[in-house]
Amino acid sequence: MSNLSQSHRILFLNTLAFTICFACWTLNGVLITYLADKGIFNFTVVETGWLLGIPILSGSIFRLPIGILTDKYGGKIVFSILLLLCSVPLFLLPFANSFWSFAVLSFFFGLVGTSFAVGIGYTSIWYPKEWQGRALGIFGMGNAGAAITTFIAPTLLNHLSEKDPINGWKMLPVIYAVILVIIGLLFIVFAKNKKNPTVSKTITQLISPLKNVRVWRFGAYYFLVFGFFVAYSQWLLPNFMNVYHTTLVMGGLFATMFSLPSGVIRAFGGYLSDKFGARKVIYWVLGSSIVISFLLMFPKMEIYTAGPGVLAMNNGIVTEVSADKIMVGEKIHSINKKEILQHSETSIFPEKSSWQEIIVKQNQEVKKKELLAQGITQIKFSANLWVYLVLVILIGISWGIGKAAVYKHIPEYFPNEVGVVGGMVGLIGGLGGFVGPIIFGYLLNYTGLWTSSWIFIFVVSVLCLLWMHRTIINATRTKLPNFTRDIESNH
Repeated sequence: MSNLSQSHRILFLNTLAFTICFACWTLNGVLITYLADKGIFNFTVVETGWLLGIPILSGSIFRLPIGILTDKYGGKIVFSILLLLCSVPLFLLPFANSFWSFAVLSFFFGLVGTSFAVGIGYTSIWYPKEWQGRALGIFGMGNAGAAITTFIAPTLLNHLSEKDPINGWKMLPVIYAVILVIIGLLFIVFAKNKKNPTVSKTITQLISPLKNVRVWRFGAYYFLVFGFFVAYSQWLLPNFMNVYHTTLVMGGLFATMFSLPSGVIRAFGGYLSDKFGARKVIYWVLGSSIVISFLLMFPKMEIYTAGPGVLAMNNGIVTEVSADKIMVGEKIHSINKKEILQHSETSIFPEKSSWQEIIVKQNQEVKKKELLAQGITQIKFSANLWVYLVLVILIGISWGIGKAAVYKHIPEYFPNEVGVVGGMVGLIGGLGGFVGPIIFGYLLNYTGLWTSSWIFIFVVSVLCLLWMHRTIINATRTKLPNFTRDIESNH
């Protein structure tokens, strides 16, 4: 068998395993939402946020050690053990009966999230330099596994619960566990082990690049583009169900429309980064993230506020009060009557109507400029579902391109420490996926607004762009002091 076809076989196995692992990793997004929605368990908003986040946490914090183990013992051994071990808590999940038992089992099956660190290291070893970008881009498409769960799991849950509404859900984690075991056995039979030849370094030497600020800056970008991709893959389902009253299956379909393109387009992001440079691509990604999250910040709302009122034009006695006019002496003051706002769910822009409510009585004495009728303005904004969905898909695509651009940076700056730096950046990104639903849960509780999560994204996007811009300006000043002096003296 030629070297390249052997490499392609490993890439296929890695991508398949990563896709399945990613589907398991985001399982709680559908399962916990379903159990809370059907009242099988009475989880609070904050508990739900924690249960969505815990698997993401364990899958993130162990990425670095698992990445080091992959370099040391080889991907075949680490991947096989990981797949088989993570099936155990999934087999036990049907026996969970409280928040804490769900939390502990979620922590352990969440370790499937470390599959990214295994796959990156194991794929990278099999390919020459000119193939690295493409191979890692294809492997990264396994992110789309999140879409498998949001698309298939709700339908499966409904199907399993038809005969047994209370216990039907218990088959779902078992199905996932069985698939993990099958893939684990495929690995044992078909994969070939290969270790990283340069791993004779001590742990201190391995982790020395982490002192570099650049690693943490890449981590901040990944926190946004990957972390919040994972967070929203889970958060969008309860969001659609609560705000737009979709069914579980419909909400799952919409969440899939966010996570599938975002996962698949990662390979295209790698191509764009090769062609235009990763920095330019990240600029565009952060810019679009700011614009789209700003547009998504506005909630579905109805506002009543003070509008234009009616003031007396002269001193005198109120001689007549009717629905559409007030007479002060001989002067007629017209009144706008309240009209019911015929509001359609399909309208895209806010709609307003203004009217006045009379606050004086007949025979009352009034002074000039005194308020006769107070103005009320009503603004209704339906936050159209289809506009919202299109914006959500666009921000997902933008983040998908950004994920590849961040990882394109790493081999350029740290060619010999891809595993460690990649693991650390992945860890920071994964933490975004963990804290995302928890922060969103607290923000929702505090503000009562489902769109408060987008306000948070807007702030993070702005901070990332400012940090990047400042770094580039400082680098330009250092490298080209005369050029910057000329610019400043000419303006």
